[in-house]
Amino acid sequence: MSGVLLGSILSAMSTGFGALPILFIQGSITHRFRDTLLAFTAGIMMAASLLSLIPESLATGGYIQLVIGVFLGVMTLTIMERNIPHIDLGHTKSGIQFDEKALLIITAITLHNIPEGLSVGVSYASDTADTGNLIAFAIGLQNAPEGLLVALFLINQKIGKFTAFLIATLTGTIEIITGLLGFYLTSYIGFLVPYGLAFAAGAMLFIVYKELIPESHGDGNERTSTYSFIIGLLFMVILLEIL
Repeated sequence: MSGVLLGSILSAMSTGFGALPILFIQGSITHRFRDTLLAFTAGIMMAASLLSLIPESLATGGYIQLVIGVFLGVMTLTIMERNIPHIDLGHTKSGIQFDEKALLIITAITLHNIPEGLSVGVSYASDTADTGNLIAFAIGLQNAPEGLLVALFLINQKIGKFTAFLIATLTGTIEIITGLLGFYLTSYIGFLVPYGLAFAAGAMLFIVYKELIPESHGDGNERTSTYSFIIGLLFMVILLEIL
């Protein structure tokens, strides 16, 4: 219980950690830096899905459970994407006033964190040691650039730096609740574990291919982002080998 709580808190608070630099920077952060960070995160999440979550799902269940779980994760994010307003945070050219539309966007970002929290929670329900810690680490890395981009978006709407930092941090807190929910569901209903691990893998793969990779290629930094993606993947492999 303490492990999943700590992991959920740390992964959720990574959103605020990522937004922290806005309190100190004077100028804007370059697209190259953001794209490199997003691609590195994509590599981390890809390795975590393919080398940890999917093998764990197969080991605790089987191929059928894996397929069902992956598609549930993908379909959940697909439905959310179609019904929740979305904005390309890293590459928006036109300003959006901080009105009802901006509030909808902030709400959308918060709701998009729900599957990530579930991914962390179900990973801690696995029998394999350190799976939860690895997934919490991977999700936390994904949350950091997300928090930075959210804060930058808010600053572009003439919101104060501290307020932007606070709002960006709060968008990640829902992951604590959903992390605990995912953990309890899979812990007390044992047959859900392989489905939950596969759900987490599907959700993460969707985020990688649909969000992180396209955003990291949005400003002509494809080659740099590709190198960063590979480095991130290899970095996660090293962590898996060490742990």
